[in-house]
Amino acid sequence: MGVPISLTVNGKPVSADVDPRTLLVELLREKLHLTGTHQGCDTAQCGACTVHLDGRAVKSCSMLAVQAQGSAVTTIEGLSQDGALHPMQAAFRECHGLQCGFCTPGMVMSAVQLLQDKPDASEQQIREGLEGNICRCTGYHNIVQAIQFCQRGSVAASARA
Repeated sequence: MGVPISLTVNGKPVSADVDPRTLLVELLREKLHLTGTHQGCDTAQCGACTVHLDGRAVKSCSMLAVQAQGSAVTTIEGLSQDGALHPMQAAFRECHGLQCGFCTPGMVMSAVQLLQDKPDASEQQIREGLEGNICRCTGYHNIVQAIQFCQRGSVAASARA
């Protein structure tokens, strides 16, 4: 028997009946078909499943969907507005802050939170802020550059050029 839950996902009200053991990542991917949130390690180690819950970055593989009852969830799909990439998404594209792309949604979501909390973060603080996200391809150099690019507002400047 399912448990009824209601939440807001990417600005839209959502209701669903879920098994009490359903993880938030499973609700997003399997019931709501928001597959940008990736399910990687299932142990909250890799960060590929990172979403924003009530404005804070959380790993959606480590929380039950019923725990999100009444909350607002933003996924990578919800960052863009009116077809325009979020500045962090644009920075990752501009600076080649991805390779295979598997970790990218979680990295972007964590990076957005990082700059909200520390808009003037140093390179070392950026690297420390990404410790909960694993990338097996890039070595993090371009990811850090993308965050710094967004931090400087270079995305807006390059869009005007």
